[in-house]
Amino acid sequence: MKQILCLSHSPWQARPNRTQQLLTRLGDVQVLFFEPSLPKGAPQPEQGRRVRSHITVYTLPSPLLPGLDRAALQRRSQAKAADFIQKTMARHHFREPVLWCTAPDQAVYMDRLAYRGLVYDCDREWGEEYLDEESDLTTHAEVVFAASPGLVQRLSPCNDNIALLPNGVNPLMFSRDDLSPPPRLAPLAGKTVLGRVGDLSGKVDLEPLLHAASAQPSWTFLLIGRVTKPVASRLKPFPNILLTGPVNAVELPDYLCVCSVLFDLIRTDRLGSDVVPSRIYEYLATGKPIVMMEEPEQVEPFPDVIYTAYDSAGFLRRCRRALEEDSQLTAPRRQEYARQAAWANRAAEVNRILESTGLF
Repeated sequence: MKQILCLSHSPWQARPNRTQQLLTRLGDVQVLFFEPSLPKGAPQPEQGRRVRSHITVYTLPSPLLPGLDRAALQRRSQAKAADFIQKTMARHHFREPVLWCTAPDQAVYMDRLAYRGLVYDCDREWGEEYLDEESDLTTHAEVVFAASPGLVQRLSPCNDNIALLPNGVNPLMFSRDDLSPPPRLAPLAGKTVLGRVGDLSGKVDLEPLLHAASAQPSWTFLLIGRVTKPVASRLKPFPNILLTGPVNAVELPDYLCVCSVLFDLIRTDRLGSDVVPSRIYEYLATGKPIVMMEEPEQVEPFPDVIYTAYDSAGFLRRCRRALEEDSQLTAPRRQEYARQAAWANRAAEVNRILESTGLF
């Protein structure tokens, strides 16, 4: 049986992230999934949770309490985590699995664990403070998966075996015939609704949204996801901005079906990144018009099916244009892009590459 030891930079979650989507679809493989430690005092989840028939989740132990010698303390915390992983591997009879890393700071485990080969799945641009660690991880990896052409170019000096593997979607979830708005959105029936999926914090540029909400009070802006208190305070004066809070993955398509247009905003902490978020592929799967804020120098993703704006005035114009669209002409092209980006296709490509390199 093939074995994967995954070090995840984010917890296992109900709304699956990229790592979960890929590993869930790999066949004939057993996976030990290690999520990051939780803060001291936080409720600790059950260890050894069987989240899929072939995936078992463990939470890494909490770091040691801060002391005077931070470097020594960090080394001891890393040794503690590595020892926990090794004991868990032994309990599950994992011998030299494929080590699947998702973040540069996991490079410290390369010399502490036994594995047959290393995979680095890079889904974002990490800060310059991680440059040395990421270079080390990339250099030692048998295979590197990069989520965008920009990441391929960034990592290519350190490795010749880099595969472009963009994010994906479960397209059938968003194109079902039985979709219907949840009861809480019943008052929006017949209204012009513009929707966005994703958490909102101070790192999201809200100006285009606030400009459009002020200029078009008859439109409703449906924001699906967590919202920090400072952002909620900024949005409160706008009665046409509706916050739903988090929505689980199964119900999300029903929320989007009420929308006339779907949109996305710029995150100021990811300027220059050309990674297309999974939510854009979800938008494509609905077939609905999409308006996307971009930086002026960025290459437009899917220019034939997405309306791109570069400032607040342009965002408002693009939204108006999107509302006038004849979706019968463009919707099938959007949905075809989503079908090509299905997570099943992405996972099949991962499996093919791991087999061709001898890791599987």
